[in-house]
Amino acid sequence: MTEPAADPDFQPEMRTEKDSMGERQLPAAAYYGIQTLRAMENFAISGLKPLPVYVDAGLLIKKAAAIANAELGCIPTDISQAIVQAADEILAGALRDQFVVDVYQAGAGTSHHMNLNEVLANRALEILGDQKGNYQRVNPNDHVNYGQSTNDVIPTAIRIGGLLALGQTLYPALDSAIAALTAKADEFQSIVRSGRTHLQDAVPVRLGENFRAWAQILRDHRRRIETTAADLTELGLGGSATGTGLNTHPQYRHRAAALLSDFIGQTIRPAPHLMAAMQSMAPFVAVSSSLRNLAQDGVKISHDLRLLDSGPKTGFKEIQLPPVQPGSSIMPGKYNPVMAEMTSMVCFQVMGYDQAIALAAQAGQLELNVMMPLIAYNLIHSIELLGQTLSALSQRCLAGITARPQRCQDYAEGSLALVTALNPKIGYLKAAAIAKESLETGKSLRQLVLEQGLLDQAEIEAVLDLAKMSRLPE
Repeated sequence: MTEPAADPDFQPEMRTEKDSMGERQLPAAAYYGIQTLRAMENFAISGLKPLPVYVDAGLLIKKAAAIANAELGCIPTDISQAIVQAADEILAGALRDQFVVDVYQAGAGTSHHMNLNEVLANRALEILGDQKGNYQRVNPNDHVNYGQSTNDVIPTAIRIGGLLALGQTLYPALDSAIAALTAKADEFQSIVRSGRTHLQDAVPVRLGENFRAWAQILRDHRRRIETTAADLTELGLGGSATGTGLNTHPQYRHRAAALLSDFIGQTIRPAPHLMAAMQSMAPFVAVSSSLRNLAQDGVKISHDLRLLDSGPKTGFKEIQLPPVQPGSSIMPGKYNPVMAEMTSMVCFQVMGYDQAIALAAQAGQLELNVMMPLIAYNLIHSIELLGQTLSALSQRCLAGITARPQRCQDYAEGSLALVTALNPKIGYLKAAAIAKESLETGKSLRQLVLEQGLLDQAEIEAVLDLAKMSRLPE
């Protein structure tokens, strides 16, 4: 059946809104308002929209503010209840397509902030039985935004958004990766492989201890991230425009912080100096730096996995990463370490985001840092990228790794670095000469030591015991 042709003359129903710059028409069905419309026109830059968890953070702040301000007699109770209901509906998944302002927008995040205020105001109007756009009844500025400013709401939203993203995404993913690596460490503990330093043969190590070391590296990064994230729990909310608290109730910041604590299940408190909390981006830089540090080791671990899996005929091939897709458009039967490769790419992106955050953080002047939209997106996106990456790596790579014990054993037995264990028995110079002769003649270290009468068979076996040599100290 043929669909009817679209009517080229069709015009959607419109409504008129007015702000300090004049009147504009916008779709009657839209929950955003005139200031959001202007931002959409001004900032058609990247096509990137606010991250959902960042929107959630703003909604939680608006919900807390509405409750606190009603309790303190600053806004009518019925309007507060409508704002809270609107926020809860959106948090549950409604109207998510109404948050439309590009990531690269007006300084400090005023455009995104007004997008929040307008959507909540218009939905609250519907809940109260009124029409969208009737801001005489519920006003985005006078009610939804009572006692607030972009300058204290946005840095608070970055804090809350960061804490939510860490708890929902990154911490569980780190725990999953640590568990997967620890399981493989136990599975591979008895396998001895040749160590390598400078990409040259070194004394033997346990394959299981390689995995246990990676698990410990991630465990240490989790602790470092948690330490830096503690500063996110101190809020400048209640500072209003410049940190003085103008147009706020004296108890507002304390009540709002208590409500936010309940909402996210973490202890939130007002910062000891609201002006400082609004001006300095140092907490975000600290968290970002800890993410960059994790990313750097993420690259190291993913590169180690690729090296150990290299081959299958001309590389190390001491482990086998699970093949998850064909690796070549031209070479049949080729499988690449794609999950490890993807991990490195994400980690490089996080490092780049960290550099942008550092530059943006130092670009504040006097009472405000106008680069907050960039910081918000880069920080929260970094957290989510690393979380999603580690989760995928754990499920589709780490959990399915298998070892190739014989390949590991052959390399460990054939390594000239075993001569290191002979040092206490025959001396460094004699051991070096034995290693050189082994390389030139192809004879094994054991054979040369026996031929030259340096040690007997029992002594050689005791000294060149790979299991003993690769055992970590207690």
